Amino acid sequence: MAEIAWGLIGTNAYFLWVVREPEEPKLPDNFKHMTREKGLIVRWCPQLEVLKHGSVGCFVSHCGYNSVLEALGLGVPMVAMPQWADQATNAKHVEDVWGVGVRALVDEKGIVRRETIKQCINEVIMGGERGNEIKKNSIKWKNLAIKAADHGGSSDKNIDEFVAKITS
Repeated sequence: MAEIAWGLIGTNAYFLWVVREPEEPKLPDNFKHMTREKGLIVRWCPQLEVLKHGSVGCFVSHCGYNSVLEALGLGVPMVAMPQWADQATNAKHVEDVWGVGVRALVDEKGIVRRETIKQCINEVIMGGERGNEIKKNSIKWKNLAIKAADHGGSSDKNIDEFVAKITS
């Protein structure tokens, strides 16, 4: 928690961070006060509504499947910080298959350090060759998702076929 907190401060970017109540004591002393101009720490938020907002430039995610699909479908670049189960596979797809984010690598103790977090966020939001490619790919996947769900798209057709099979 402290490494994430200091990494966020180091980016000098605006941020929204969901920190559940039991985790709040793990935040650095005065963190909320130090970040009151640029940061908002909440116990819960409607993630999908936040990701839909046009001002979101990056989503730091544990890479749960739903979170990845939401960000992918909404064109939000990601910093992948997987913890367990399928999250590492999802993070691999985010970075290497879809090209919509970067993975924050752990050190020899299994911790993602503040400098790594800062570097990854800045790489995504500040542009540069890789950051621009990530943004371009994010928009590409968003447009593909819109096309698939639109009338006549592949998802639309599959739903129609499914309903036809059930009702026949």
